[in-house]
Amino acid sequence: MSSQTSSHKPRVAVVFGGRSSEHAISVLTAGAVLRAIDREKYDVLPIGITTDGRWALTADDPDRMAITDRRLPSVAELAESAEGGVVLPVDPTNREVVYTEPGSVPKALGEVDVVFPVLHGPYGEDGTLQGLLELSGVPYVGSGVLASAVGQDKDYMKRVFASFGLPVGPYEVIRPREWEQDPAAARKKIVDFAGEHGWPLFVKPARAGSSMGISKVDDLSGLDAAIEEARSHDPKIVVESLLRGREIECGVLEFEDGPRASVPAEIPPVTAHDFYDFEAKYIDSATGIVPAPLTAEQTAKIQELAVAAFEAASCEGLVRADFFLQDNGEFVINEINTLPGFTPISMYPRMWQESGVSYPELIDRLLQAALRRSTGLR
Repeated sequence: MSSQTSSHKPRVAVVFGGRSSEHAISVLTAGAVLRAIDREKYDVLPIGITTDGRWALTADDPDRMAITDRRLPSVAELAESAEGGVVLPVDPTNREVVYTEPGSVPKALGEVDVVFPVLHGPYGEDGTLQGLLELSGVPYVGSGVLASAVGQDKDYMKRVFASFGLPVGPYEVIRPREWEQDPAAARKKIVDFAGEHGWPLFVKPARAGSSMGISKVDDLSGLDAAIEEARSHDPKIVVESLLRGREIECGVLEFEDGPRASVPAEIPPVTAHDFYDFEAKYIDSATGIVPAPLTAEQTAKIQELAVAAFEAASCEGLVRADFFLQDNGEFVINEINTLPGFTPISMYPRMWQESGVSYPELIDRLLQAALRRSTGLR
């Protein structure tokens, strides 16, 4: 870390956008973070990654990072140049960020003390960016390489949780080679799963976000279309049985003495949508109930499970843990998000606001936790 005198404010690179199907969600999140970060305490450098992977210098303009007339924003619209690129040196002795344009002399943008990645999905939330930052020796907000990868892959996430004794619902995995070499056998595997656990099923990309490429399948007739939709986001897919009950979420935040859980929230049934999908979350602004109407015992249990999931996957910084409270009164963990949304309607900051941690304080706590950690093995 560069030496910090009393006059030096930590320099935060807010990295957003990215190559995944959740590019626009990331831009929305970045706008909220840029609006909330304490500029008297931190210097800020916004860096957007375009859908083709170019690191671009972008305007520090949160108002342009919003949904306008149901139209989603993109880094390409925010970039200061259509060709210029930002380079982070893969050298732990040098944190000088450089901006280059074809035919021009590279321009030094100064050192970065900490990175706040607000990328969702592959190439950002899955350990790839975290690995780059480890090589560069730059601290960053959120989980490390392993926890990020586990948190992105619904297959291995469930395996890790089950190995730690956490309650996981029934699921089946179709790997790329299975579908490519023998789709009939792969389809039979899913049909047999439905025969055991019943319809409907949810067909999901294994390594996309919680909202993208997911289909609810009521019978065999809709199965192939759901598989192709999921595979358009990820060649590996996860099939889950319907868990009847209430959708409950809980935030986990790293404090100086370890992780703590927020008050939980409930996602009520969405009448205009089959389930809480992308349109419901980000376009039609479905709202959750914070705090969730649970008993004291149920609240304590889900908070305990959320922290246990955080620890099981070796997470750092923050996690949003998603559960089902089944009709029989038992909780089942659905998934964790190691970089949950920070949009104005996102549940994670709303849960912490209700828990007594304001949005600016939440950002500050995440940055301070990152600055306390070293890169490398820890």
